[in-house]
Amino acid sequence: MQQSAKAAFTRERLETPSDLSVDAVANIEAALKRTLADVFALYIKTKNFHWHMSGPHFREYRLLLDEQAEQIFAMTDEIAERARKIGGATIRSIGDIGRLSRILDNDASFVEPHAMLAELRDDNRQLVALLRETHGVCDEFGDVATASLIENWIDQGERRAWFLLETTRASH
Repeated sequence: MQQSAKAAFTRERLETPSDLSVDAVANIEAALKRTLADVFALYIKTKNFHWHMSGPHFREYRLLLDEQAEQIFAMTDEIAERARKIGGATIRSIGDIGRLSRILDNDASFVEPHAMLAELRDDNRQLVALLRETHGVCDEFGDVATASLIENWIDQGERRAWFLLETTRASH
C-alpha cells in the first residue's frame, strides 16, 4: 500500500461520527490526552504511596489510598473512550504519559506517611485545576458531553482532596 493511501486508510478507520469541528476535535483531543496522562500519573503515585505506607495508621491509610486509586483508575477508560468517540486519538504509551503529564513523580525510597498524604492532597487539587482547564476547552467548542463527564471528575477530585486534607489536619 502506498504511503498516502495507507495514511488515508488509517485516518478513515480511526474517524468516528461527530458534529464537532475538526478544530474542536483537535483541541479537545489534546486536552484529553494531557488529562489522561495526569490521571495515570496520579494513579501510579497513589498506588506507590499505598504500597509503601508505614506507621501507626498503616491499615487506615492504605485503605483510603486504595479506594482513591480505584476511583482515579476508573476515569482512565472514560477519558480515552471520550477522545475516540469525538474522532480523536489518545495516549499510546508510557512515554506519552511521561511527556504529557503535569503531575510530578515521587520515586523517593522513603516518604513519611503524613508527607505522602499531603502530597496526594496537593496533587488532587492540581488535577481538579487541570480538569477545570479541560472543561474550559470543552465549553469553548460546545462539547457538553465531555464537559459533563469532567464535572463529575472535578467533584470526585475535590472529595479526594478533602479527605486527604482532613486526614492530614493537625488535631487541636
